[in-house]
Formats: sequence, C-alpha cells, structure tokens
Amino acid sequence: MTKTCALHLIIALVTIAISNSASAQQIAFTWDDLPAHSALPQGETRVGIGQKLIAAMKDAQLPPVYGFVNGVQLEREPASVPMLRDWRDAGFQLGNHTWSHMNLNTSPLTDWEADLEKNEPLLEQYSADSDWHWLRFPFLAEGDTPQKRADVRKYLAAHGYKIASVTMSFGDYMWNEPYARCIAKNDKAAIAQLESSYLEAASMDADFRRAMSKALYGHDIPYVLLMHVGAFDARMLPRLLKLYRDKGFTFVSIQDAENDPFYASAIDPSLPDQPDNLEGAMQARGLPLPPRPKLDLDLNTLCR
Repeated sequence: MTKTCALHLIIALVTIAISNSASAQQIAFTWDDLPAHSALPQGETRVGIGQKLIAAMKDAQLPPVYGFVNGVQLEREPASVPMLRDWRDAGFQLGNHTWSHMNLNTSPLTDWEADLEKNEPLLEQYSADSDWHWLRFPFLAEGDTPQKRADVRKYLAAHGYKIASVTMSFGDYMWNEPYARCIAKNDKAAIAQLESSYLEAASMDADFRRAMSKALYGHDIPYVLLMHVGAFDARMLPRLLKLYRDKGFTFVSIQDAENDPFYASAIDPSLPDQPDNLEGAMQARGLPLPPRPKLDLDLNTLCR
C-alpha cells in the first residue's frame, strides 16, 4: 500500500468514526414533579424515593440530570423537603415546572406566568450557582393557540429560559398508582406484571422514537427522556438503565442533548417556533408516523 493510499484509508476511517459518534444513541434523563409524584406506597417516603433514584443514577455514572420542581408540593408534603437538598447535594440540578403544575392550555397566560415566577425563589434557594432557568411545561402544554404559544415564547426569551423538550417518553407515570395499590394488597404476581410491562413499554418506545428520528434525519438525534419521581420509577430505575445500555444508549446531560440543531428553538425561544418533539416534526414534514407501541396490559385493572 502506498503512503497516499494509506493516508486516504486513515481519513476514511476517521470520517466513519466521527459520523458514528455523532449519530450514536444518546439519552438525557430528566425528572418531573420533584419532590413528590403520584401515590406514596406503604412503607415509602418521598425522601427515600429520591435517595433510590440518586443512588441508581450515581451507580450508573449519569451526568448531572435536571429535576423539575413544583413548589406547591413542599406545602402539601413538608416532609418531602429534604429530597430537594439530597438532589442538589448529589450534584444534580433543578429546573422550573411551575409552582402548581399549571396547565398553560387551560389557563390565562398572565396566571401561568405568575405561577412560574412563584416557583423562582425556591429554585434560587436550592440551586446556588446552578442554572435553574430551564422550563418543563406541565402536561407538555405550550399554548392552545398560535398567539398564546408565541406570547409565552416571547416571555421565556425575555426571562432567560430554555425549554426542556421531550423526545422520548413511555408514560412511566402510569405505573406508579397501580404499584401503590398492589403493594397495599401484597399482590406479588401483579407487581411482576407491572415490572415486565414497564420495561417492555420503555423498549418499544425507544424503538418508536428511533424510527422517527431515522425517518427525519437518517440518524439518531440525542433524545431527552421524560421521567417522574414516583415510587415505581425508583424501584425500576436500575433495570431501566440497564435496558437502555443493552440497547446501545449512552447517557448525556440535557445541555449536551439540546446542543443538537433539532432543539435550537427550545434553547432560544426568541427563534422562530419549530416542533420540539418528533411527532410534531414528522407531521410538519408530512411523514407518516410509525406504528405507535401499545401494551396488551390495562394498568388500571390491576389490584382493584
């Protein structure tokens, strides 16, 4: 092999390696509803749930993750307060989920803005030097009219907020209430059903999201995963992390994930509004959605 051929081969291999690295599957974990989400099973505490989540993420060496706070929960469940301290002491970060989890689509914008601002002193108190100007819209509701959507983006841009988009979600919150019921009845068979269906849903959803990303761009974008700080999530997190790793995913921060061009209008709400979820991007391009995953199990029927 001549030196010229060898050089061309090296360049080609480096190009392939860079391309593969850029399109590798990546997930940024994010958590909603800190410090208290859904039913609290017998024998559990909010602080204990937080400690389980933190331990699993630390064990898996996740980068610092964001948890999105509803301050009203500190009034409803004062014993949950140390969960926020533990979260920050672990090096994880906090963002704004509004004070009362207010739905922008069903609320006047001025009321919603006031609810967002009511949460800010709490975030300042716990965040120290960390950037808490990340917003997760409650119910992922970004405005029910084009005008409201434009107005809220103008407000967020003026107040230095970035939007924590969601490009991966398997509805993890749906397992937490059935789990509390099944714990109360000590129904081990039903709990086993919850465990297997939870992992099945996560796996199918990941394939669904990847199919859309491939259809849109020919490669994976970095995904932002929506999770909730529920008791069943804490029980399942080590297994969930293993599932994603077994599927070839690595874990990144939301800052790194949203550096991808897909999230440009979420990082800077002053830019023209673009879809910040994959379904919206598919619809904007006129592409058909792949078959949406569906579980055979009806979670609402368990342990009734």
